Amino acid sequence: MKRIFFALLLVLFLFPTRSYCYTGEVIKSFDTPGHFSTGLTFDGKNLWLADRKEDKLFCINPQNGQVIRSIKSPAYWPMGLAWDGKYLWSVDVKGGIPLAENYNGKIYKIDPKDGTILHTVTAPTSTPRGLTWDGKYLWCIDNHNDVVVQFDPKDGTTIKSFKSPAGHPQGLTWDGIYLWISDRIKDEIYMVDPNSGCVIIIAKTPGNYSRGLCFDGKNIWNVDYEDNKLYKLKVNDGENFVKTNECKSTVTYTHQTTNFGPGEIKTLDVHLAIPTNRVNQTIVGGINYLPKQIDIITDKWEQKTAHFHFDNIPAGGTEDVEMTVKVKTYDVRYFIFPDKVGSINDIPKGIKEKYLSDNAKYQINNPIIQNAVKKAVGDEKNPYWMARNIYNYLIANMYYEMVGGWNTAPAVLSRGNGSCSEYSFVYIAMCRAAGIPARYVGSIARRGDNASMDDVFHRWTEIYIPNYGWIPVDPSGGDSASPRNQASSFGSLSNRFLITTQSGGGSKTMSWTYNSNEFYTTEPKTNVNIEYFGDWNVDE
Repeated sequence: MKRIFFALLLVLFLFPTRSYCYTGEVIKSFDTPGHFSTGLTFDGKNLWLADRKEDKLFCINPQNGQVIRSIKSPAYWPMGLAWDGKYLWSVDVKGGIPLAENYNGKIYKIDPKDGTILHTVTAPTSTPRGLTWDGKYLWCIDNHNDVVVQFDPKDGTTIKSFKSPAGHPQGLTWDGIYLWISDRIKDEIYMVDPNSGCVIIIAKTPGNYSRGLCFDGKNIWNVDYEDNKLYKLKVNDGENFVKTNECKSTVTYTHQTTNFGPGEIKTLDVHLAIPTNRVNQTIVGGINYLPKQIDIITDKWEQKTAHFHFDNIPAGGTEDVEMTVKVKTYDVRYFIFPDKVGSINDIPKGIKEKYLSDNAKYQINNPIIQNAVKKAVGDEKNPYWMARNIYNYLIANMYYEMVGGWNTAPAVLSRGNGSCSEYSFVYIAMCRAAGIPARYVGSIARRGDNASMDDVFHRWTEIYIPNYGWIPVDPSGGDSASPRNQASSFGSLSNRFLITTQSGGGSKTMSWTYNSNEFYTTEPKTNVNIEYFGDWNVDE
C-alpha cells in the first residue's frame, strides 16, 4: 500500500491536474442577515451590506459571513453602498422620504462608527441603484434611465455618463481599472471600460436577482435579492474561456447538383469542408459521406475538404453529395482583460506572415480601408482595443443587409451595408491593415428548433490576440444599440453553430465559399443548378 501511495504522489507531482478557474465562478457563499439585501461594499477588511426593509447597514466578516455589527441606514430605501477609504456612502432611491413613487435619489456620507450623516447631496439621477468610489469621484447607475454616471460627491455635478450595458442594472463596483455592473433580468455581470462604456467581459450571475457588487482587491462579491445569498466570485483567475450548454446533435449537409440541360455536364468536382474539433465543438464517432469514395485535400490554410469527382452527367441528371456529422457543440465565452493582452510584437511570425497578407478581396492598402483604420484606431497600441475600435467603427458605419454578392472590402465599406460575409471581409481587411491577424470561419446553423434546416448559413471572423490566441468576432452580429449585445458578439460563440471552414480566402478548393464548393465543365448551352442545405437534429 505504501508503494502505491508514493507512486500516486509521484504522478501528481510530475503531472499536476489542471485547476484553472473562470471569471464569475463561485468560491463560497453565505446567507444574508436579512431578506431584502441591496447595496454592498468592502472597507478593506469587512463587507458592508444594506437591507431595504431592515433599514440597516450590516458589517460582515468575509471569512465566515457573520455579522460583526450594524448601524442604522441613513434613510428608508438604501440601494447602493460605497467606501472611499474612510467613510461609507449610501444612495437612497426615495430621497429620505418613504412615500410611494417618491423617486428623488439622495447620496449620504456616513461615519461607519455610529452612522452619523456627514454630508448629503442630491443624486445625479432620479432612481439611482448601485454606487461605487473610484478614488476621486462616485459612480451610480440608474435602472429606469439605463445610465451610468460619474459625479462629484461634493455637489452631485455629473462628470460623465454613458448607456448602461443592459436594461436593468443594479450592482456597481470599481476594481481600480474597470467598472463592474450587474443586471437583474439578463442575470449577468459586466466588466465595463469607464472611458467609453464598452462592455468587455460578460459573466453569469450566481443567482436570479443580482443586486449589490463590491471588489475586495482580488475577487468580486455579489448579493442576490432572490436567494438571500452573498457570493464570492473569481475574477481573472487563470481560465481564458468557459464552455457551457453542451448540445449533442446530428447534422447532415447536402450539396446537390442538377443538370437542366440540354447539354451534358462533362466533369464535376465537389468539395465539402471537413469540420474538426475546436473549442466550441467536438466531433463524435467520425464523419460519414455519401458517396463513400472520397479524396482528402488540404489547402494553403490547412482546411481539409472531402473531394468527389463525377463525369458525364446527362440532362436531367442529379448528383447528391452528403456529409453526416455527430457533434457536441457548446456556448463559449472568452474572458479577455485588455491589460493582460500582449503587444503586436508578441504575435508569432508565422501567424503574421499568413494572416496579414493581402489579396483582391481585402485590398488592405486601398485608401478607403487605410482611412477607415486611421479613424477607428487612431494612436491606440493595445491589440484588444485596436480590434474593438474597428469593431465599433463598423457598428457605427454599416448596417446588415443581404444585398447579394460578396463584394470587395472597400466597395462594401463605401456602400455602408452588407451580409455577414461582407462584414467579415471588411473587418478582416481593416484588422490586417492595422497589423492584427484575421481570418474567417463558416458554419451550418441551427435555426431555432431542435429539428431545423439551414440554407443561409453564417460566416464570422477570428482575430489573433497576443496571450489569448484566436478569438471569435462577429461584426454583423454586433450591429446593435445595446452595449451588452455588442459585447456578446466579441469573444463568444453559441452552441447552435457547427464550424466547417477556417480560411483566409482564395483557397484552391473552397475559393471564397464555406461549407462546400464545386467546379464543373459543360457542353454549350447547359443549365446547371446548385443547391446546398444543412439538416440539424438535436439528439434527445
